[in-house]
Amino acid sequence: MISVSVVVPTCRRAALLERVLGALVGQEPGCAYEIVIADDAASTETRAQIERWQARYPGRILYTATLGEAHGPAAARNAGWRCASGDWIAFTDDDTVPSPTWLAEAVRGVEQEACGAAWGRIVVPLPEKPRDYERDAAGLETAGFVTANCFVRRDVLERLGGFDESFKAAWREDSDLFFRLLADGQCVAHLPRAVVVHPVRPAPWGVSVRQQQKSAYDALLYRKHPRLFRRFIHPRRPPDYYAAVVATIGTVGCLVSGFVIGAACGLGAWMVVTLSIARRRLRGNSLAPAHVAEMLVTSAVLPLASFYWGVRGAIRYRVLFW
Repeated sequence: MISVSVVVPTCRRAALLERVLGALVGQEPGCAYEIVIADDAASTETRAQIERWQARYPGRILYTATLGEAHGPAAARNAGWRCASGDWIAFTDDDTVPSPTWLAEAVRGVEQEACGAAWGRIVVPLPEKPRDYERDAAGLETAGFVTANCFVRRDVLERLGGFDESFKAAWREDSDLFFRLLADGQCVAHLPRAVVVHPVRPAPWGVSVRQQQKSAYDALLYRKHPRLFRRFIHPRRPPDYYAAVVATIGTVGCLVSGFVIGAACGLGAWMVVTLSIARRRLRGNSLAPAHVAEMLVTSAVLPLASFYWGVRGAIRYRVLFW
């Protein structure tokens, strides 16, 4: 029988960790499995939380922590799978809810496909009129190989060295592993019956602007895998982002040179593009006044933030990317 180690990275999110552990210990029979909690904060509170679970489910739950300078989701997952014992390593996150048949369906699938890695289906529940942030998070449903629901044979992980810990945030580290699996000649199967539910966590006002920092890791992924990046990664920015940046640069240039009419035209173009961006982000989403205001303000900043972090990533990782 295939044995599986489920690796869950976490960092000071006790309530979410409690929820995912409840789902994992309740998996239906289908394989021998253990749960490895990889604590990126090396927190005494998290360790105590796991010890309480270990007292109730002895032999099934392990605790490990990232130590030294290596931190982030990639480093935590590496710490987790390296202390695991399963033939297969299953990855999910502390903010997911695996279905009761998740592991049983995964094991059945990898046995049938004879593959070296696989990914399952992610379901993101949304309200009838979601926020833009919630709609964006729902992109996980069509994202393919992501660490909220994926499986890799242990010997394959060992040969590839696991996740690249240069990816410090939860962004593109799974794509990087996926690309390396393909380059290694591995069959990577899709297992739609292995389901994980991924509720959208609450986010602060204006979160979309802060998320643009992740664009820097797009540059790193592009440097490592330019051909596969172009094949699998969707266009990084909508065309109107480019128009907004051009209008902004044109307006500033006209102001500096004293060309008032040109500056006024540039400002008008920038306002039209910004309203277009906001309108697109509101289409089919919540029209609550606070959300509309958030879309108007952040749409004015998003194009510049996206380009800033993209260029910063290009400089940092020494690659032509913007």
